[in-house]
Amino acid sequence: MSNTPQWKTEKAWRSAVKAISWRLIASVTTFILAMLFFGDDPNAIEKATSIAILESIIKMALYFGHERLWINISWGMLKNRERES
Repeated sequence: MSNTPQWKTEKAWRSAVKAISWRLIASVTTFILAMLFFGDDPNAIEKATSIAILESIIKMALYFGHERLWINISWGMLKNRERES
């Protein structure tokens, strides 16, 4: 058995699922804030929805890229330890 430690990593699909789940939380927050901002505007729902959708698409792509960049940086990562037989 090799004593060389291996860095923990994750698959690209895991980063994608994390991006989607986080964007759902963040987009609901953005929608609520936009509704509060637009207040009594008769088009408040349409405006808040547009902002939340556009913000979701842009930020999900940025988050995914950010995650994939950081997965290649070993700084602060824990090492897997092989079980000794």
